[in-house]
Amino acid sequence: MLFLLGLLLFLVIASLILLFPALWEREIYNQFSGTRVVICPENRRQVAVSFDALHAAVTGIHGRPDLRLADCTRWPERCKCDQACLPQAVRAESYTLGEVNSQTKRIYHLPVLLAAFAAWYLGAFWHSHYLFRARWMETAGLSAAQVKQLVLWYSPHVLSVAICLLFAYGVAWLLAISNRRGIFHGILMSLLLWGAVTVATWSGAGALPHDLLMIEASYTALAALLVGAIIGGLTGKLVLPVPMTHGASS
Repeated sequence: MLFLLGLLLFLVIASLILLFPALWEREIYNQFSGTRVVICPENRRQVAVSFDALHAAVTGIHGRPDLRLADCTRWPERCKCDQACLPQAVRAESYTLGEVNSQTKRIYHLPVLLAAFAAWYLGAFWHSHYLFRARWMETAGLSAAQVKQLVLWYSPHVLSVAICLLFAYGVAWLLAISNRRGIFHGILMSLLLWGAVTVATWSGAGALPHDLLMIEASYTALAALLVGAIIGGLTGKLVLPVPMTHGASS
């Protein structure tokens, strides 16, 4: 009994010790979350920027938060700017939707097309005789002649390309609405979408033979990782930077 009371007291004290830093981090996060309107020092035009609030909260727990931008309406073309607008952004209040004509983040098609092609090519190699074709044929109950005829048809290839494109655009859309980029966030969004699709189609996929289900599940999971890494990693890097005008530098 005394042990349980001691354990309970320890948990209460530990919770209180952890609560105050968590509340302080939440306060910092709320302070630097949202989108703010500033005047870009380069072109002297109004832009919408947002802080990396999570980074500010994590670094602020040890003292002064390290501030950096997470997004700007001039990105990704000017994503390597010196972020000279940070002092303005600190003084500005976050705005609500409709208070400024901010640009909607675009979906950049080249990374999407590259990711979709990579996923399709991975699928072609995955189901080739180099890897799982023999096992796939056996579990699907198809003969070599049937598989050869299937390979010669256009419709399966068109369908697989369409699915890869649809999934890649879904990942790009999730990244766009969340204003995120980078390999980590790309993989995260891709796995979230893959999980949602898997749950939605599980009732039909669950009826497949176990070996066939494992082959397809492994391929789709690996393809999701590949798509997320490519789109997240290349978004904003396959765009030519916008050169500074003479008026902006003066």
